[in-house]
Amino acid sequence: MSEQAESRESGGPEPVHPRPPTPHTRVRERKPLPNLLLRLVTAGLLIPPIVWVIFEGGLWVLGIVVIFTLIGLAEFYQLIEAKGAEPLRGFGMVAGAAVPVVTYFGGMGAATMLMSVTLLGLMVAQLQKARISESLASISGTFFGIFYVGWLLSHAISLREFYSAVQTRFGPTAVHGMDPNVGAFYLFFTIFVVIGGDAGAYFAGRAYGRRKLAPKISPSKTVEGALGALLASLVLGLACKAGFDAFRPTWSAGLSFVACAVLAPLLSGVGIMGDLVESLLKRDAQVKDTGRLLPGTGGVLDRVDSNLLAIPVMYYLLIAATYFSGPGSPVGTAAVIP
Repeated sequence: MSEQAESRESGGPEPVHPRPPTPHTRVRERKPLPNLLLRLVTAGLLIPPIVWVIFEGGLWVLGIVVIFTLIGLAEFYQLIEAKGAEPLRGFGMVAGAAVPVVTYFGGMGAATMLMSVTLLGLMVAQLQKARISESLASISGTFFGIFYVGWLLSHAISLREFYSAVQTRFGPTAVHGMDPNVGAFYLFFTIFVVIGGDAGAYFAGRAYGRRKLAPKISPSKTVEGALGALLASLVLGLACKAGFDAFRPTWSAGLSFVACAVLAPLLSGVGIMGDLVESLLKRDAQVKDTGRLLPGTGGVLDRVDSNLLAIPVMYYLLIAATYFSGPGSPVGTAAVIP
């Protein structure tokens, strides 16, 4: 009698017959797209319509600024809510969107007045809240969001409508010889050199980055990357000036090549500071990105953070230069900023 038969008669366990091995099928896992590719795709989708809007001007610029302001404010309030603050979201969103609208129809003077009224209204609105233990954080957080996103971004409208801004501020003689579309060049130049500097910092930092620029705020940023940003912005700024001189010479006539060579790295440096400011806010809130709307970049604030400071700086520098070198100024009548 076999061992198997004896095992069955004695009540022992049935022998185990292993099944044949399952054929191995390789499952292809979908790898995520590299961050650089996502950045390029996002930029490819955003840049053409933004360029078109800048060239068109008018209500198109206002519409884009209002949309970016609303999304940026929502992202900012999400940041400070992560810190335990309770901003007045509804009030902040309405006031933030109103700032660029008032800037477009009334100018920077009217927008400044609106900011004062907004602060007073915010304090009154805070009185209606049942919980008053976080009043200081609520008021300051809500108003800072309006200022940081709405007020700073509204300067894009003033820069695009620079001809009207100068005429309103200094009178009709100040715009003598100035093309009404000069603001399109100024706004495009600013955004172009800042974004170009950001790209230069990315590639230079990856290739040569060794020394940390601000390790406590943004460990990935390096001194070499910052130098790459300044160099890239210089090259791209001069290329932008040459391109406009070739196809829209009256738009770019207000800035000489020397002025562009000075402004381009200056704006790029300001853009780096703007990026670090936003990184500081994100690190305090312990988040990597302000949102997920833009693949490879994060949120709207992650994309416009550099220009939030660069655009106002460009606007006020041009206003000052126009005052001191434009027609009817107290020091000269040069039509071109040297």
